[in-house]
Amino acid sequence: MENKIDWVALLLYVVILVFGWLNIYAACYDESHAAVFDFSTRHGKQLIWIGISLLLALVITLIDPHVFSSMAYIIYLVVIGLLVVVLFVGTVTKGGLSWISFGTFKFQPSEFAKFATALALAKYMSSLDLDYRLLRTKLIAWAIILLPAAIIILQHDTGSALVFASFLLPMFREGMSPNILLMGLVAVVLFVVALLVNKFIIIGVLAAIALFYLFVWLNKRTRKHYVWVTALFLGCSLFTLSVDFAFENVLQPHQRDRVYVLLGKTKDDKKLGYNVNQSKIAIGSGGFLGKGFLNGTITKADFVPEQETDFIFCTVGEEWGFVGSSLLILAYIGLLFRLVRLAERQYSKFSRFYGYSVASILFLHFFINIGMVLGLLPVIGIPLPFFSYGGSSMMAFTILLFIFLRQDQERTKPI
Repeated sequence: MENKIDWVALLLYVVILVFGWLNIYAACYDESHAAVFDFSTRHGKQLIWIGISLLLALVITLIDPHVFSSMAYIIYLVVIGLLVVVLFVGTVTKGGLSWISFGTFKFQPSEFAKFATALALAKYMSSLDLDYRLLRTKLIAWAIILLPAAIIILQHDTGSALVFASFLLPMFREGMSPNILLMGLVAVVLFVVALLVNKFIIIGVLAAIALFYLFVWLNKRTRKHYVWVTALFLGCSLFTLSVDFAFENVLQPHQRDRVYVLLGKTKDDKKLGYNVNQSKIAIGSGGFLGKGFLNGTITKADFVPEQETDFIFCTVGEEWGFVGSSLLILAYIGLLFRLVRLAERQYSKFSRFYGYSVASILFLHFFINIGMVLGLLPVIGIPLPFFSYGGSSMMAFTILLFIFLRQDQERTKPI
């Protein structure tokens, strides 16, 4: 017997969706042109995207959930094909070659690559005869993740490419060694430190740690220990030396400057922190209860660029204050916890892995977007799920979520 769609996740989705549109309307509000259903405005266009997304959600709930599993690799290859097409016929927008245009209509394949990769990876990781311990298994899994990420980097959309790191969590849930997560954390720390400290000082510290571990900490030293510690030392050293090359060739000039400003390495002479500074001013001016809907003075004066898209959260802070911002954050946290709970109750490996992927992708978007608006993370330009203006992201996030909710409806059946 088929279960009903999870009403808690559905309710939180609708709440975030409606509240997001209200804030886009506020960010675009013009007293002389205030029509709600003016589809030439951004808030009007967002209504269209919301309508299309809700229609897609309805269609997904009517499709046999086995279709998504059986078609996972095909969907993945189609999206990979679209990503490659973008490299040849894509449209440059805000420095990124990420869009395919058909007249006035544009869509961004990199947004759809997230759910396509989640499907393909869930399909592979749920294979009956898969041995997670084999190197071949690990290499294929990482290839599924890194292929779209690499193509997106070639499109100069580093922010979207970083989101693919979210697949670490579902892989960890399915048995990946925690050492991989530790290595990822070490890589992030080394990357930041290498931008601030002389590389050879870092290598010297790494050598000291390796020697201390081998000759002081370990009581029983074996050849295996020597090999592993030496390999880790060489790997960390090479990674440290490659930071400058990656930093100069992967990130765009304005992204590099923003990172330097955030780390305090250079002064903000180019006013690259203008967005963040104005955003923090807007959020701070909202106080505890906010200035009220459509009463945001900084919002109305357009002091914050991209306020309907990447910086939409500052509208919430100014007009709805600490209370409204906290409630929105709680809504996201509630949705994430609900998705994890739903993932844990799945009988199917495919559904469980995909569910964790959905939660991880949404979490990384939520965490990075809020962090950059508050000035805690570099501005890399990724949307707030179901909230920021944009048709591609709205549809892609909705498809991502509702495929899992559809899987959950038939959780008692093997998929």
